[in-house]
Amino acid sequence: MKRILLSIVILHFIALFISCEKDIMNYEGQEGVYFAVRHGTNLRPENWPYQSSSNVNFFRLNMSEVELSIPVAITGPIKDYDRTFEVEVNSDSTTAVLGEHYQAIDRSWIIPAGAISTNIKVRLNKTPDMEDTTKTLGLRLIATKDFTLSFPEWDAIPSLNGGPAVQKFDASLHTLKLSDIMVEPAEWLGNVVGGNRESGMLGVFTRRKMEFLEEHLGLTYEDFASPESMPLARILLTAMDATDILVRLFNEKTPVLEDDGRLMWIGNVPWTSYLGVPYVPGN
Repeated sequence: MKRILLSIVILHFIALFISCEKDIMNYEGQEGVYFAVRHGTNLRPENWPYQSSSNVNFFRLNMSEVELSIPVAITGPIKDYDRTFEVEVNSDSTTAVLGEHYQAIDRSWIIPAGAISTNIKVRLNKTPDMEDTTKTLGLRLIATKDFTLSFPEWDAIPSLNGGPAVQKFDASLHTLKLSDIMVEPAEWLGNVVGGNRESGMLGVFTRRKMEFLEEHLGLTYEDFASPESMPLARILLTAMDATDILVRLFNEKTPVLEDDGRLMWIGNVPWTSYLGVPYVPGN
């Protein structure tokens, strides 16, 4: 009797599976397009959440020009012929300048026959103003005779655990955030105390300080990327060597200054450094 009941359960499960599979294959949903951009923090891209924007940091890329591929996917049935959709710059979310920060973007794009997605290409340029200002380039999908817009209000999928997710956004829009800002690397030991006083072995991270270490000690930004390339002992030696150089240059009447005019501070230099307070000779 138990075997008969088990067989009935198995057959019922198989019937349900076949029915579900048939329903999926025959799905006739809205024929639309949406930006299918995903990024996250773990090692499983399939779990990354869909995002409303992307950061493009030229400093990390170590490139002055980049061609970015931005995925656009479809909803609805697959077709055996090419279909078109359109893209335009969204002026409401754009501060980048055509011909300066980005090149002209083709308006018409194709979802090839048999495909469920494609990539649009955007050419971006690094400019000096990106060292301290983030430029934005907004993109907007345009409905055509082949496609509507699939998700004007995208809700984050709770099951995804691949990193921070935007809870609600319009998936027909995507914003690129362009910068050349040198962010603090992972193995930088320094901070600010008391509001604006530099402290720690290396003090506050700045582009100017990184350039100083590159010029005088032969270090690179990538050296500070991990404990393997920059263990604590190496940080201590770096701070000691940098201190000697900064003190020597100060005594030679050629002090090294940060962009705000304060004396550069590392390790055991015999002066105090306050952010935003310039050095005044003789004081």
